[in-house]
Amino acid sequence: MWLPRIIGRSVINMGYRYMSTSKGYLRDHTKPNWFQVGLAFGTSAFLWALLFKQHSTDIREYKARNCVE
Repeated sequence: MWLPRIIGRSVINMGYRYMSTSKGYLRDHTKPNWFQVGLAFGTSAFLWALLFKQHSTDIREYKARNCVE
């Protein structure tokens, strides 16, 4: 019964220690990393295009199976 308490306390204390030491690292928001920004927007656009393509394919298949048009 005492072992989970010790492990739980050490994990909680370790988390607090890392939270307090990570405060020294702050990013400079005046100089964005344009490669990462472009990669994020490009990935998002690619996934939306893939979603629309899959949706249109699903609609075509639905119409063909159910003789809608």
